[in-house]
Amino acid sequence: MSNVFILVDHASGKIANTAGELSAFGKRIGGVTALVLAEPGTGAAIAEELKAFEIEKIIIVENVAFSQHGIPAIADAVASVLASHSPKALLISTSARGKEIAARVAVQSNSGLITDAIDISENLIATQSIFGGSFTVHSHVKTGTPIITIRPSAIDFTATPSNPTIENVTVEISDIAKLVSINNIQPAVKGGRPELTEAKIVVSGGRGTNGDFSKVESFADSLGAAVGASRAATDAGWYPHTHQVGQTGKTVSPQLYVACGISGAIQHRAGMQTSKNIIAVNKDPEAPIFDLADLGIVGDLFAVLPQAEAAIIAKKR
Repeated sequence: MSNVFILVDHASGKIANTAGELSAFGKRIGGVTALVLAEPGTGAAIAEELKAFEIEKIIIVENVAFSQHGIPAIADAVASVLASHSPKALLISTSARGKEIAARVAVQSNSGLITDAIDISENLIATQSIFGGSFTVHSHVKTGTPIITIRPSAIDFTATPSNPTIENVTVEISDIAKLVSINNIQPAVKGGRPELTEAKIVVSGGRGTNGDFSKVESFADSLGAAVGASRAATDAGWYPHTHQVGQTGKTVSPQLYVACGISGAIQHRAGMQTSKNIIAVNKDPEAPIFDLADLGIVGDLFAVLPQAEAAIIAKKR
């Protein structure tokens, strides 16, 4: 079996979930090699964390340039390792950062690129949901090393301990990559809830909340879920735009998506319709969201959610 590379970027902050999901896809194609990009002295600790997954080999690249020069330096390193190891494919988790790395590596290595895949077959056929979910496309890279970014939460994985071989690699970062310098980084302020695009459960509120997200948030907390919002809710200033789900917001594929007071316009559906299970709560029995839902509840979210939350809490006891 030819090895498939998965990119483990130290700055993503989500090493376990990313490695687990990418490894699960990679194992369909061949043996999995994790490419770890890390600050000097931190690669070994990341490698230990990766041993929780079924990975055959770990390649560690440590370089201070990753934090000093950012994505251009990272892309340089990845392209260099691809050239020397010739993997069957490179899998990267979809995010703004991941897609920029993928695009730069594709240009530098003269390789084909597929972004935001929701599935990959054993013969490297990628499945994408495009044009607001109106079409499903199956794509295949024919040039260079296939570079594919995969939507988070697109697959379930089980931790399987392994004893991978470890290779430490040194790369030279080009002067062009060093033209950009990073002087200061301010980490995003995070709350106690899961990251929206990484969450297994998402509870979203829309126009039906009338600006009061308290019931949505409380219900989400009972499930350990992330909170999302429709564009109508964010445009009205009821919830931060960083939580918008939809064509002009974030795309999510959780195991469970609960749409509360959301009509189900195509712009919102584009960002959540690949969810594994969808529950809709809406007072309007003709709301388009019900056409997409696995379970529809016609009712006022302010009456339905507290009852559902109480039942969940009682079940936990």
